[in-house]
Amino acid sequence: MNQQVEIILLSLKVAFLSTAILVPIGTFLGWLFSRKTFFGKSLLEGVVNVPLVLPPIVTGYFLLFALGPNSAIGKFLDKLGLQLAFTWHAAVIAAAMVSMPLLVRAVKVAVDSVDDKLEDAGRVLHAGELHIFFKITLPLAMHGIIAGAVLAFARALGEFGATIIFASNVPEARTIPLAVYTYLNQVDGESQANILVIVSMVLAYVSILLNELLMRRFKHAKN
Repeated sequence: MNQQVEIILLSLKVAFLSTAILVPIGTFLGWLFSRKTFFGKSLLEGVVNVPLVLPPIVTGYFLLFALGPNSAIGKFLDKLGLQLAFTWHAAVIAAAMVSMPLLVRAVKVAVDSVDDKLEDAGRVLHAGELHIFFKITLPLAMHGIIAGAVLAFARALGEFGATIIFASNVPEARTIPLAVYTYLNQVDGESQANILVIVSMVLAYVSILLNELLMRRFKHAKN
C-alpha cells in the first residue's frame, strides 16, 4: 500500500509540475496564435499541435533523441552532472509535451472570445501592450485558461507512451499508468493494479468534471 501511495503522489507531482510549466508557455502561445499574424504562424501552430495526433511513443522517441544521453543537449547536461532521460524529470517533460496542445487550443479559444474592441480602447487610452494583456485580455480569458490547465493536468495524469520511452519504467519515474502496466505483467499483480485503476478513474473524472464546470461558467460570463 505504501508503494501505491508513493506512485499516486508521484503521478500528482508530475501532473502538477508539467501543468505549472505549461501555463505560462501555453498562455503566451494561445494569445500569440489568437492575436498576432506573422510569417511561419501556421508552421508554428502545426509544431505545437502535432503531439495531439502523433502517437505518444513517437513523441517519447523524439524527446529521447533530442534530450537523451547521446544527444548534444544530453551530453552538455552530463558535463554539468545533470540527466533528464530515465528520471522522473523526464516524466514531467513528456507529460508537458503531450498536454501542451490541449492548453494552447483552450487558451486560443478563450482569447478569441475576448472582444478586441476592448483592447483597442486601451490603446486609445495609451495603455501599453503588457498593461492591456494583464488588465484586459488575461482576466477576460481566465476561465478558459484555467479550464485548459485542468484538461492538461488530466492528460498528464494519464500519460503513458511518451513517458515509458523517455523516462523508462524505472521505479523513480513510475507513474500510475506505468505502474498498472507493470503490475499486470506480474503474477498476482492484478489486485494492486485494480486499486490504481480506480484511483486513476476518480482523478480523471474529477478533472473532467471541474473542466466542464469551468467551461460552463466561462460561457455564462461571456453571455
